[in-house]
Amino acid sequence: MRGFYVLLAAVAIGGAGWLIYSARHKPKELPAATTPVPTAPAGSFRGYVLGSDSASVHITEYSDFECPYCASFVTVQMPEVREQLIATGKLQWRFRDFPLSSHQYSGLAALAAQCAGEQGKFWEMHDQLFYNHQWAQRGKNPSGLFRGFAKTIGLDTDRYDACMDSQRYAGRIEESRLEGEALGVKHTPTFYVNGRQFTGQPTSDAFKALVDSLTARPKR
Repeated sequence: MRGFYVLLAAVAIGGAGWLIYSARHKPKELPAATTPVPTAPAGSFRGYVLGSDSASVHITEYSDFECPYCASFVTVQMPEVREQLIATGKLQWRFRDFPLSSHQYSGLAALAAQCAGEQGKFWEMHDQLFYNHQWAQRGKNPSGLFRGFAKTIGLDTDRYDACMDSQRYAGRIEESRLEGEALGVKHTPTFYVNGRQFTGQPTSDAFKALVDSLTARPKR
């Protein structure tokens, strides 16, 4: 029961953060903006993906695990996006790291997610980091908490520890951040829809309306 109230409080905090984010990022006409995503070198890692390759709409999200607005989006908006758009085959979603320099542990969290991804559980760690976002308000090194998340999602913790110690995905994370910089990403979360920057209010309803408009058959 105590865990339920902790989760409830986290969602409430997330919702408040999302209201602040929404106030600062007013919606504009959909679909929005203009900057194409640069083509990555052949064979380079392009982020973790949810949804079918055959989906006609592709969204790329640049996100920071320590960012409260990102946590609010994941906990408040993303469940509907997954259910209504990704699970139905309309949308493919791609996650790209964009750790902000103002956040002390965002890079460490990104490493934890990448090390989970090495064992096929990126999205499980992604959800642990965002749904248990109290770690971002503690101001203390969250390495132990992240290792606890690794246990919770069933990772081989020896492999996880070796991955974290080696920091072998630091270059991948930096490459993703530099890609975002080249696009002009300045805050998180930032979204690109079929290669064009989305500048509307990022809610599940807004994304559903946009996906529907992009997949609607032309009238004869």
